[in-house]
Amino acid sequence: MVHANDTGRTETIWLNARLATLAPGRLGLGVIEAGAIVAREGRIAFAGPQDELPSAWRNGARAFDCEGRWITPALIDCHTHLVYGGDRAHEFELRLAGATYEEIAREGGGILSTVRATRAASEDTLMRSALRRLDALIAEGVGTIEVKSGYGLDLAAERKSLRVARRLADERPVTVRATFLGAHALPPEFANDRAAYVAKVADEMIPTLAGEGLIDAVDGFCERIAFTRDEIARVFAAARRAGLPVKLHADQLSNSSGASLAAKFGALSADHLEYTDEEGVAAMARAGVTAVLLPGAYYVLRERQAPPVDLMRKHRLPMAVATDSNPGTSPLTSLLLALNMAATLFGLTVDECLAGATRNAARALGLAGETGTLEAGKWADLAIWDIERPAELVYRLGFNPLHARVWRGE
Repeated sequence: MVHANDTGRTETIWLNARLATLAPGRLGLGVIEAGAIVAREGRIAFAGPQDELPSAWRNGARAFDCEGRWITPALIDCHTHLVYGGDRAHEFELRLAGATYEEIAREGGGILSTVRATRAASEDTLMRSALRRLDALIAEGVGTIEVKSGYGLDLAAERKSLRVARRLADERPVTVRATFLGAHALPPEFANDRAAYVAKVADEMIPTLAGEGLIDAVDGFCERIAFTRDEIARVFAAARRAGLPVKLHADQLSNSSGASLAAKFGALSADHLEYTDEEGVAAMARAGVTAVLLPGAYYVLRERQAPPVDLMRKHRLPMAVATDSNPGTSPLTSLLLALNMAATLFGLTVDECLAGATRNAARALGLAGETGTLEAGKWADLAIWDIERPAELVYRLGFNPLHARVWRGE
């Protein structure tokens, strides 16, 4: 039971904790030894040194002794494709035998094989499979997640997928941001009329689904096997008319100048970015676009060109890290493993990895004012860890040190 103190406020307090606040005004991870956190009505009322905690707040509050454990913001997975039908294990075998991602896609595999399975699946079937994947992420301390559509590619199937994304937040204590990715691939029924499909996405799907309250953002795949800059620009213009922010799968397989397109539209993020050049990185930095690095796809596809992390550091471009959980190129449901991959494969530091799954991931979802750091006014979304130092969250493989997860103060 949560009690009220003598001011009439209700509080929950976590004491004797070591805090990695990730607050931007502090050095590194914003560490506070011997710290405390107070939550009131789902938000953080205090996060700081325990000896600065007003004594009146302790009276009658529900208190938890963390016994020296570390507390970070709850993790944020800012790029996933959790809702889909079927799997693509067979394509994994084909890639092991030497087939490339592009070759599989051109033969009707890849995204289109998942489209067929997703269209055939019921909403409840999609829900059950998505919940299993979501539960794996929640078990590692994830409190906020983005879920993209893009495996329906017609209005009915995209609506079905986005409805499932919305339902996930009703079934689990987690914040879900739903992103419409109609410009993911060209569906087979439009194989000979690209312009008609782009028009359908821009002029029918976006306004309809936005009007139904199913979309928080619009994404697109700008790549030689997907959509051109001009086609994505038309989709993004439609998103702008609907009052929606945009995101972009950019420069994953080639330099398609996707980063600069994301910058032109003031995107929340540009994601993948393996082939982005310095001009694109600088444009993103000027426009306030967050770079989302996806080492799971890089690993599964056995890519050899890593994102230009040094250029991102040079231009002070915020870097987020996410799982890209999807059936084909990143069947990954561990954000902790993604952090290890980002460090091992891309050379990120521990501080960059942890900021990438908290503070910068919140930026990539347009939620920087609500979550991602331990600061007063933010949602009381916490992860409490049985670790001796934060580096363990990046260093270990196949090990989950989560002691407890708190979402909105509970």
